[in-house]
Amino acid sequence: MRFIDVFNGDADGICALVQLRLAEPRDSELVTGIKRDINLLKNVQADVGDKLAVLDISMEKNAIDLMRLLDAGAEVFYADHHQPGEIPQHAGLSAYIDMAATTCTSLIVDKYLNGQFHQWAITAAYGDNLTAVADKLADEAGMSGAQREALSSLGIYLNYNGYGANTDDLLFHPAELYKQCVAYASPFDFIHENRAAYEKLSTGYNEDMRSGLTIDPKYQTDKLAVICLPDEKWARRVSGVLGNELANQFPDRAHAIVSVKDADHYLVSLRAPNSNRSGADEVAGQFPSGGGRKAAAGINALPINQLDQLIKVMEKQYA
Repeated sequence: MRFIDVFNGDADGICALVQLRLAEPRDSELVTGIKRDINLLKNVQADVGDKLAVLDISMEKNAIDLMRLLDAGAEVFYADHHQPGEIPQHAGLSAYIDMAATTCTSLIVDKYLNGQFHQWAITAAYGDNLTAVADKLADEAGMSGAQREALSSLGIYLNYNGYGANTDDLLFHPAELYKQCVAYASPFDFIHENRAAYEKLSTGYNEDMRSGLTIDPKYQTDKLAVICLPDEKWARRVSGVLGNELANQFPDRAHAIVSVKDADHYLVSLRAPNSNRSGADEVAGQFPSGGGRKAAAGINALPINQLDQLIKVMEKQYA
């Protein structure tokens, strides 16, 4: 029997797995990648009795491989907050799916574990830009303003690390960053005791964000801003968190953060207005490589000549 943990390489995926493995330690195989690499189950082979945890990747996008693994006799624990499609009725599947705009996979796992490692769940909520939700949970947990700020910063840094065209763009491979985090029962312990990792994330985030905020929009109205970033590693790393930051600064405006994937394609991070956290998934879904959630979505490979079409779709969505 093998244990296999499959998880999105962003803050939500990492913190969800941290909670599970703190509650139930396992020597497991780790399958992950950049935040946009969501078809992870295609990389997994399993046999009868193997136990999988699958976290923060769309069941709909992995449906064929999920059924392949279940039919091979694997047992699958699946937690996610993206569109699942039709959830299979299979004895080997335990599915915990909640698409509410106010939750994330780590909060689903937190509920499953009855709050055993609640601080890691709050960290993930901050990283997933569920700031109001995370603030409320932190207040209910009796945290000080400084503690709240610390978890917010860590969540943002963990999320920032997941963005790139490939893992070579990242400061840490997500599997390595998970290993760094799971060594600590509390995110506060990680912050205070693993200074090398924390400061590498902090320095990278702040330097990249300063660079990103200097870029003027290519297209801007009261309802929409499109930021085109240069073909640099820092630009691909900052694409997602820059979208979150701008969404927080301009809550009535939708945002598209466009970075270069290759000679023919862009990577696009989409953010709905914070005052109307809906529609990003509908915009992304109109392009073949698009997907995501109502408030935040992305397009993995937008042909360069379709950028004007994307702008028109977003204008129509948020007019």
